[in-house]
Amino acid sequence: MRFRPCIDLREGVVVQIVGATLADQSRKTETNFSSEQPATYFAQRYREDDLNGGHVIMLGPGSDKAATLALQTFPQGLQIGGGMNPENGPLWMERGASGVILTSYLFEETTLQFSLLEKMAVAVGAENLIVDLSCIEIEGRFYVTTDRWKTVTDFEIGQSNLEKLAVSCSEFLVHATRVEGKQSGIDSELVRLLADITPLPTTYAGGIASLHDVEMVAELGQDRLDFTVGSALDLFGGTGVKYEELVQLYGA
Repeated sequence: MRFRPCIDLREGVVVQIVGATLADQSRKTETNFSSEQPATYFAQRYREDDLNGGHVIMLGPGSDKAATLALQTFPQGLQIGGGMNPENGPLWMERGASGVILTSYLFEETTLQFSLLEKMAVAVGAENLIVDLSCIEIEGRFYVTTDRWKTVTDFEIGQSNLEKLAVSCSEFLVHATRVEGKQSGIDSELVRLLADITPLPTTYAGGIASLHDVEMVAELGQDRLDFTVGSALDLFGGTGVKYEELVQLYGA
């Protein structure tokens, strides 16, 4: 199990948001942290600590420049997500991304189109493609959400579905959307499920508030899942998890 760091960008600023508020259109998106440091600061830290395989996520427009500079600071060390498609994916690879993260592009309304996944795999290479399966639990089952987690699709997190995806990609990134950014503990059932069925390297995100939660991901995830930490991390103004400790325990 490895620590996969993140850089979330909103209008070029590194932030940590309460992901669950993205899906609630009656509420303003809540922000836990806005950094005075540029994205390059975090990218340089990750490069110095040899933390390959983290991700840069652009939360809406206005972050292209900041994302590009982060990738150039840590070339081939960070994945990129946010508005990716076959037209711009190759450009982001040229800018230094180690991989391209996809979600909404793959769906027409609420149905995943495998033909679009195959098209993207041709554009950037299946070995460079990460599918974001951020999901929500409904009556004991987990369904992928799109459009900044506002739309619940009919694509269920299940073994056969993941195996179909695995033909045309190399990794999965999974946010537990109901607990993301809340620092209220992990989604234990989702961690167990992913550990049991995923055919590819998978990174779990959501709810980690302490080192104990990280240890729970290791235990319940059978050491098969990587993880990322957002709002609880001291690097992002949190108090529950120390960045240096994660580097020592779960770094390269």
